[in-house]
Amino acid sequence: MRVQEGEGWRLVVDPARHPFPVLVGGSHWAAELAQEEAGALRGGIARLLDQHRALLDGLLEEEAITLELETGLEPEGLLWLELEGTRRDFALRFVLHPQPGRRALEGAWPVAASAAFAAAITQAEGLRAGASPLGETGRFAGD
Repeated sequence: MRVQEGEGWRLVVDPARHPFPVLVGGSHWAAELAQEEAGALRGGIARLLDQHRALLDGLLEEEAITLELETGLEPEGLLWLELEGTRRDFALRFVLHPQPGRRALEGAWPVAASAAFAAAITQAEGLRAGASPLGETGRFAGD
């Protein structure tokens, strides 16, 4: 079991805990994720970080942006992610719409916790990389 945490975030990866081997949390919430859900969250956050980095040179110091990403989950379901902030800081939010009959989740990390959580989950061992290629779209809010 690997536990990582900081001010306002927590990530626990324990492959022995089936069917929910990953716990993600914020200041006042936590949720267990299935391997596929955690992999989709990891891959989605990595893509949002890549998009954010690609835009840095074009953003003014005070300019705010919102990036959104939707990715499919197997066998059915959807994960929506948002990165909102400026060139220096950002907050993360997600909504999990799983297959019928499974629980749905929503979580967020404030600016103070988002970069550390994003680094932890994108570098975490024991998570399957990426998400299902089912209807993935990365876009700016409002497009």
